[in-house]
Amino acid sequence: MSKRNISVTINGSVYTRQVEPRLSLSDFLRGEQNLHGTHIGCEHGVCGACSILLDGVPIRACLMLAVQADGQELTTVEGLSQDDGTPGLLQDAFQDAHGMQCGYCTPGMLISAQALLADNNDPSLDEIKDAIGGNLCRCTGYVQIIEAIQLAATRLREAG
Repeated sequence: MSKRNISVTINGSVYTRQVEPRLSLSDFLRGEQNLHGTHIGCEHGVCGACSILLDGVPIRACLMLAVQADGQELTTVEGLSQDDGTPGLLQDAFQDAHGMQCGYCTPGMLISAQALLADNNDPSLDEIKDAIGGNLCRCTGYVQIIEAIQLAATRLREAG
């Protein structure tokens, strides 16, 4: 099978690569781009661990082929950090509210929360639950994850 040329913007930088047509986007991000924050869990789109933003919309990277992302803008969990690599506002809120335990679901939770807060910096409890509803966490019971998102929303509003 011949490789295909793709060009994608990942976390603000443009990358042009040749990829196998059957390469999943999650495998491309992890294996070709060394962005290991995109976790691979179920590989069926159920757990949400591989969530990224595609043109600002959360998607499951395990369900998409890298060639389908050609010309698109991708944001991985690494893209939520500050320019100097320090944690961003949302990541700080997860740390401060203890919104993670084992950490496996955390990248997907952060991506889902980012998408929510980009559109709504004052979400209701139901809106938060809906936003993270496609992400499975086996450790926390979601309470601290929700509190972390509420904390991030408060900090966003305070920042103006």
